[in-house]
Amino acid sequence: MKPAILVVDMIKDNLSEEDNNPVVPFARAIIPNINRLTDIARKRDIPVIFSTDSFLPGDFIFGGRMKEQSLRGTEGAEVTEALIQSNNDIYLPKRRFSAFFKTDLDQTLSLYGVDTVILAGINSHWCVLSSAMDALSLDFCTYIIENCCASFSKEVHENIMNIYRKNPLRPLFQIMKLDEFLKEI
Repeated sequence: MKPAILVVDMIKDNLSEEDNNPVVPFARAIIPNINRLTDIARKRDIPVIFSTDSFLPGDFIFGGRMKEQSLRGTEGAEVTEALIQSNNDIYLPKRRFSAFFKTDLDQTLSLYGVDTVILAGINSHWCVLSSAMDALSLDFCTYIIENCCASFSKEVHENIMNIYRKNPLRPLFQIMKLDEFLKEI
């Protein structure tokens, strides 16, 4: 296994208490686990990639109920300071749900010889899952680290994890807890 850690959408605007975003308490609760995962990864020379919402003003995505936020070049589109970061980390802005959609993530992973994508971040049911499906479609083994991910409710997160826990693609696609994953690497 030659993994890379992909942390999805853990940015200031998504973790802001001001907007009453229901994911915030769940996102804040996974920060210690994400920091533990990325710390161990860096010590083992495993790439850490932060995939971040980075929209443009007037972006198509704001045609729904989502308010304009996470605008490219603003502080709100930056990774939360609660996550430990390193000069060697990779930052990947994205304008849609998947970290792979219209980005160069697959090329970046190939450059590092990565064959396995390890996912953490928010929202389990949307951006994390979209990124996982695209990783699989691009022939990367994929792990979602369930206690390094969160959704806007505990029930939604657990339902998504349970749906995919016993998927037919195992071992290519796995849901597992952080401690279980760390025993594998």
